[in-house]
Formats: sequence, structure tokens, C-alpha cells
Amino acid sequence: MTGVFAVWIIELKRIFSLRPAFSVLILAIILYSIFYPQPYRNEALRDVPIVLVDLDGTESSRQFARRLDASADVAIASVLPDEASAEREVFARNLYGILIIPHYFERDLLHGRASPIALYADASYFLIYSRISGAVTALAKTVGAEVETGRLMAAHVDPAIAMAASDPMPLVAIPLFNPQGGYATYILPAAFVLLLQQILLIGVGLLGTYPNPELARLPAEGAGPGSRVVGKLLAYLTLQLAVFGFYLIVLPYLYGIPRLGSVGSVAVVSLPFIVAVASLAMVIAKLFRSPVVVQLVAAAIGMPFLFLAGFSWPTEAIPEPIRSAALVIPSTSAINALVNVGQLGATLSDVRSQTLTLGGLAVGYLLLAILLEALPGRKRRTPHVTA
Repeated sequence: MTGVFAVWIIELKRIFSLRPAFSVLILAIILYSIFYPQPYRNEALRDVPIVLVDLDGTESSRQFARRLDASADVAIASVLPDEASAEREVFARNLYGILIIPHYFERDLLHGRASPIALYADASYFLIYSRISGAVTALAKTVGAEVETGRLMAAHVDPAIAMAASDPMPLVAIPLFNPQGGYATYILPAAFVLLLQQILLIGVGLLGTYPNPELARLPAEGAGPGSRVVGKLLAYLTLQLAVFGFYLIVLPYLYGIPRLGSVGSVAVVSLPFIVAVASLAMVIAKLFRSPVVVQLVAAAIGMPFLFLAGFSWPTEAIPEPIRSAALVIPSTSAINALVNVGQLGATLSDVRSQTLTLGGLAVGYLLLAILLEALPGRKRRTPHVTA
């Protein structure tokens, strides 16, 4: 235990004294917590600008336009006389959709005939398209139900029956776990876990590639391969448990992200995840042995890790062999487990399989790191670093 404690102290000192490691494990953690969530602060798109082409010019068409403009999702930024002028605005990317209200819109409604409206929305950005089409579709259904209700009431049908006949299955949608229906609430909890994994991989990988004279001076009998690896892991755990608490508990409160889980559940899942990632980073450092190569490898695998995590690309769309292979990446199981216990209020029994997978990865990568630490080191040129 004396050797483990000595390695723990040495590694903690190196984290704060070795400039590349300090930049990644300390400064990057602070900077990412400030700047990374900023693009998502607005949560959802609001007031997407579109152009209105009102070819009817009646009270009904103007009222429809006013109600659409009053919605939270769409703003009528311009009213133009013809479709050609509206197209020029969309092609110039000044506006993102065209709503055309046709001739005889009011007359057809009053005569009980279908009165279709036309919507051209920019589908190159799916979030914008879904906001525009959703707002117009919802209003069109509401207005249609109101027209039908008024027609039935004019025929002396009971108002309650008329309302039920025009809208027999009213829908009340309640967004669970994401009351604002926002993008930040969906993306940030998972992105934080992936971000922490990437930072830990690079930081620990860099520490493993730079020379460690203090560790070399320790007596071999008191600091064997197992003691060296475990001592380093304790140093990383000491730092990362505080970092994980900040990212997974404090930041969600600061940025208004719902959090239903307990601190204990988050800690239980985080512990094997940190051990697995840190051990994997030590393995990568032993295999590549160069700071530049370690950074290049970590940068190269970052994008595949993002798509295999299952939140930027649906897990169901990933082929089964690739999905199974992705389980060797700690973030694959950790994102599901930490989001479930942190944001959705799941219990540890609900994420038992993911937690056991993380535990297995932690043990496997730890044993592999000890094995590589025990192998005779190759002579290699190492860069000189000024603390």
C-alpha cells in the first residue's frame, strides 16, 4: 500500500505540474463547461421567419395569418404579393418557408368545400422544417375543427356534440423528462459523458507518454506494475469524481436541465466508467508511446465514438455487429446508464446490464494495463517537458 500511496501522490503532482496534462484535465474541463453548452441555451427554435403570400385577401385569410404569427414556432416576417417574389427570399436564405393562401379560401370554407393551403418549407435543416410544418399543420387542424363545429352549430346541433364530432379524438401531449421539448435537454447530458471520456482519454494518455523520473526512483519491490497502475488510477479517480459531480450534477442545475436521479446512483455508475476509461487510456499510451500519436488517435476515434453512442444517430439504425462491437467503448454503456439514472430517475436495478458491462470493461482494461506495465519497456525518445 505504501507503493500505491506514493504513486498516487506522484501522479497527482504530475497532473498539476505537467503543462499538457494540466491543459487537458483541468483547463479544458473548465472551458468546455462554460462554452460547450452555449449554442444549446435557447433549447428550442422559436419564431422561425417565413413569408406569406395571401392571394385571397379576406378576413378569414388574414385571421389565419395572425394566429400563425402569434404562435411560438413561426413568425411571418414578410408578406409578398406573389410566389415568385417569395421564392427569391427563400433562395437568398433570408426566410425559411412560404405559406400560400389560395384564391377563394374564405368562399370555399363558407360553402363547406375543401380549401387547401400550400406550405413550402426548407427541409435542408430538419429542425427548422419540423417547426414550420408542425405549427402550420396544428393551426390548420384547429381552424378546420372550428369551421366544422360552427357549421354543425348553425344546423342546431348541440354545441358539445358539435365539438365532439369535429374533433372526436383530441390529443393532449405531455412531454416527459423534457418539459420544454428542447434540444439542450436531449443532447447535453449524453454529450457531457462523451466529452468527459474524450478529455480523460487524452489527458491520461499524455501522462503515460511523458517521462516520470520520480516513479522510476521508487523501489521496485514496493511499486510493482500493479501498484503503479492502481496508484495512477486512484489519482485519476480523485480528480474525476469531482469533475463528474460538477458535470453531471451541478451543470444540469445551472443550465436548467431536468435531473431526477440521486447523487448516489450517478456515483455508482460513474466509478466503473472512470476506471474503464482511465485504464483504456493507459493501454493506449503504452501501445503508441508518443504524445502526438496519442492525441491523433484520440481525435480520430472521437467521431466514431459519437455516432456509436446512440444519441446523435439512432441505435436502432446501427447494424447489430457494429452495435455489439461498440460495447467495448465505455461511453456506449455509460451514456445510457447515466442519462437514465440522472435525467429519467431510473434505479440502479434498471441499469444493471449497463453497469455490469462497465464493470467488466474496467476489470478487463485494468488487467491489460497492468500486463503492459509489466512488460519490459522499449527504448524510445521522449520529449523534454518544462513543468
